[in-house]
Amino acid sequence: MKQKKTVRNQARKDSPGGNTAIKSEKKTEGNSFFSWLLVLALLGAWLSVGVVWFDLVDYNNVVGALGGVYDADGDGDFDVEDAKVLLGLTEKPIMVASTEKVLGEKELRTESLPGESKDSTPHSPHGSTSDAEPSLELTTEELPPATEPVPTSVSTSESVTETTEFTEEPLVESKEEKESKKKKPKLLNKFDKTIKSEINAAEKLRKKGKTEESLRAFEALVQKFPQSPRCRYGKAQTEDDLAEKIRSNDMLLKAVNTYKEVAELPDVPPDLIKAALKRRAERQQFLGRTRGSLATLEKLVQIFPEDISIKNDLGVAHLLLGDNKGAKRIYEEVLDRAPHDGFAKVHYGFILKSENKIAESIPYLKEGLESGEPGTDDGRFYFHLGDALQRTGDKSAYDWYEAGHRRGHFASVWQRSLYNVPGLRAQPWWTAEETGYTGLVKMLERNWLTIKNEALSVLDSNSGQFLPEDENLRETGDWGQFTLWQQGRKVASSCGYVPKTCALLERYSEATSCKRGQIKFSVMQAGTHVWPHTGPTNCRLRMHLGLIIPSKGCRIRCTNQTREWEEGKVLIFDDSFEHEVWQEAESFRLIFIVDVWHPELTQLQRQTLSPI
Repeated sequence: MKQKKTVRNQARKDSPGGNTAIKSEKKTEGNSFFSWLLVLALLGAWLSVGVVWFDLVDYNNVVGALGGVYDADGDGDFDVEDAKVLLGLTEKPIMVASTEKVLGEKELRTESLPGESKDSTPHSPHGSTSDAEPSLELTTEELPPATEPVPTSVSTSESVTETTEFTEEPLVESKEEKESKKKKPKLLNKFDKTIKSEINAAEKLRKKGKTEESLRAFEALVQKFPQSPRCRYGKAQTEDDLAEKIRSNDMLLKAVNTYKEVAELPDVPPDLIKAALKRRAERQQFLGRTRGSLATLEKLVQIFPEDISIKNDLGVAHLLLGDNKGAKRIYEEVLDRAPHDGFAKVHYGFILKSENKIAESIPYLKEGLESGEPGTDDGRFYFHLGDALQRTGDKSAYDWYEAGHRRGHFASVWQRSLYNVPGLRAQPWWTAEETGYTGLVKMLERNWLTIKNEALSVLDSNSGQFLPEDENLRETGDWGQFTLWQQGRKVASSCGYVPKTCALLERYSEATSCKRGQIKFSVMQAGTHVWPHTGPTNCRLRMHLGLIIPSKGCRIRCTNQTREWEEGKVLIFDDSFEHEVWQEAESFRLIFIVDVWHPELTQLQRQTLSPI
């Protein structure tokens, strides 16, 4: 041991710098390692800068490797922009349907701003929609509701209640949907493939929102390559974008015509014909050119007779024209070929219900909603299914109303109007003081006999009726109305018969300017029952002045509270809540209905909200 120690000490003496050299060498190795790390980090950072600022990435290689597999930016073909998305240099866009009327009114079910579509009903006297059900006057530019899966059966033991929640269930895709996802649309013919780089350059400008530059680029391409379908399609899309940007009908008409030109060129890929004509039909509907849209869709059906989605769109076009028979025929053809098509089912169910085939409509509406297919999650379908179930005495109606509420279509199970301004005070019954319209209420009650006598003067002496109610709301009996103001406009011909009543109302603009209501007499004969129903909007309150009220048998329910009219007194309620009427007396009931703006609406909203 002592000898080994001596040898070790001697070695230290022989090499006095030995330890220092080893330490220095290790230190140098350490410094080199960290230096390389630093160099690599800096190189990575500069490489990233180079990728972004100097386009160092060969996107075309990425396109070559992944083309046909991934359309990242949702434009229908895989190109350089898709490669950038895959490399994380741009965000993948969320593809949603166009939701705003560029050139007209914005059609919304829930209004954060004034100016949404009116909910008119085809069968209403004097154009009245006062007590009407939401019609399927299908607006084409409505905000799509939030997508939440429909429970496979809402009326089972697991039906929706206050405490139950929807569970996420994957929607079952049809074979056609799966195939359409696998098959990438082919928008380029052989010639267009040879000029793809020039097309992509113009398309890149469009995607970046440089609409004017993009349009100039596509116009130059069309002039240079007049037979190129893809160049002309790019021009149409850019005109479409520019119309939205500058809010121009003329520019949108140019786009509509250019889409047509695309389909008329020689050697157009079928996918491009379909894309161009479908967009043309959408924009024609948007412009109110419904018959033109119908003709475009009919042409598409001739070219693509196997495409169910086009036939479904054609059915909607018939409905927009009020041609329920034509729509019914189309949806019968669709369901004959595709019996499980949910879109066709809900629309066919609605048509059956409009024909008063209540029981027959239920399975189609129900199965269509349960399918969860695009285009089925609409408040009107929940409304009409619930209404049909109520009329057949099925209590599961309220399960469906609850489902509609949970999906954002209804403010609550009771308040089921579809054209609403959010945030307004919501309660079924109101007092005059709560409305702030005490002056109007006092005037009506003070002059009720004058109003009553004029109402009696316009009753038909033979039938005891005004113009019959034709909104399909009665279960039994007779119900007639005589309108003095409709959608904020005076009906001069009617006021000629009741001049004193009209003169009394002239200075109350909360009523006469109410574009979402009416002022009218209403007579209801004995034995009448009006189904539970809701008005179309939460923007108004409804006043009922009792004129002739039988002592027994007349009552109105709003939500779960039932009240009776009194002669010379005003009842005020919000008719966007469910209400129901019974007239079980032995003689007729006569009231005066005055709709007023909801007191919390601003003057700007009252001026700019569209009529209903």
